[in-house]
Amino acid sequence: MNFTSWGQYPNLKIKAVTYSWKNLAEIFNVKKTFIPYGNGRSYGDSALNHLVLNMRPHDYFKSFNEESGLLHVESGVLLCEILEHFVPRGWFLKVTPGTKLITVGGAIASDVHGKNHHIMGCFSECVKEFDIVLAGGTIVTCSKTQHAELFHATCGGMGLTGVIVNAKIYLKKIKSQFINQTTIKNKNLKETFESFEKYRSSSYSVAWIDCFAKKENIGRSLLKLGEFGCDDKLQYIPKEKVSVPLNFPSFILNKISMSLFNWFYYKKTKGRVSNKVVDIDSFFYPLDAIKYWNRIYGKNGFVQYQCILPKEKSFDGLTEILSKISNSKRGSFLAVLKLYGKANGNYLSFPMEGYSLALDFKIDKGIWHFLNELDEILKKYEGRVYLAKDARITKENFEQGYPLVDKFRTFRKKNQMDKVFQSLQSERLGI
Repeated sequence: MNFTSWGQYPNLKIKAVTYSWKNLAEIFNVKKTFIPYGNGRSYGDSALNHLVLNMRPHDYFKSFNEESGLLHVESGVLLCEILEHFVPRGWFLKVTPGTKLITVGGAIASDVHGKNHHIMGCFSECVKEFDIVLAGGTIVTCSKTQHAELFHATCGGMGLTGVIVNAKIYLKKIKSQFINQTTIKNKNLKETFESFEKYRSSSYSVAWIDCFAKKENIGRSLLKLGEFGCDDKLQYIPKEKVSVPLNFPSFILNKISMSLFNWFYYKKTKGRVSNKVVDIDSFFYPLDAIKYWNRIYGKNGFVQYQCILPKEKSFDGLTEILSKISNSKRGSFLAVLKLYGKANGNYLSFPMEGYSLALDFKIDKGIWHFLNELDEILKKYEGRVYLAKDARITKENFEQGYPLVDKFRTFRKKNQMDKVFQSLQSERLGI
């Protein structure tokens, strides 16, 4: 059976197994390493192994507290399934990434973040507790106060500490399924940073960057701010999806087509500030409206390069990275800049106080050398890459960005987790 990541790289034959409480012990005794596999939305090789444990069948809603907003679900539940059930009842996710098509277990394992990290932090901030099956087959309930070290290793631990079977997470109360969106048009990176800081009290913020812009226009952007409305309109009907039926020919995405897209996208917004009302899907999950959008990059797939830099070094570092990308003419039409709050205590969580940039690159000749050059810039400014998006970083460059990695390794070995839970990524990075 062929399984790939969302980036369609790497591609390998794997065996996928499901579990019940009756056969779970058998899976742990096969003397092969495996990794939990959710909905296949990790971009790289973090959820791939020659043996994976399919978590999607475990999608049962167990309970919900209408007063506190505490939801108890199995780990295979998708975020979109939570939205379909609870937005009409006036509840939304406290923290959500840019796709609603991931599992709750995957959200915890990647410690995902969204457009409100500067205020709410990562997904682990809304997790009360979860049950996890450890390497020996025992089930442990852990939280920030109960088995705290396991909690900090698991949130952001990329499935390498055990199998999350269910979780209790807090939702937030909302009064509308509509977002009041303000768009700020910025002519360069300096102006973009100034806008982020000026509007840092906004509940949600994210910027699209034109990574083909040059010289004085480097970093020009459209910064989108969002606040939930108060109109009591809670009818939530997910949009019909446009589907990409097959892999595009690789020549369609080229420097000319992507440059034109970036130019038109920036120019179509008139005026310095504009306002409109959009629905939840349009604001939080625009790409989810296109089914199999990953096929746009062709059969060779793509890699996403998402990096973050410390706040005091973000401007200089991102200026150098964006200049490198612009000069290479390898620009991405999906380039996203976000502002982050303080880092949490989880061993392998990605965010730190600063700015992150995420870009998609078509896999072609020369891409690996180019990304290695970006790594060197990132190392210079003490940044790091996001493991949920990574498919190729070296062990050395990974380690310099994650100061708690040895603590994570020690915890894994002490509890013999490294003997059971492995992915292609963990083997590549030695974690």
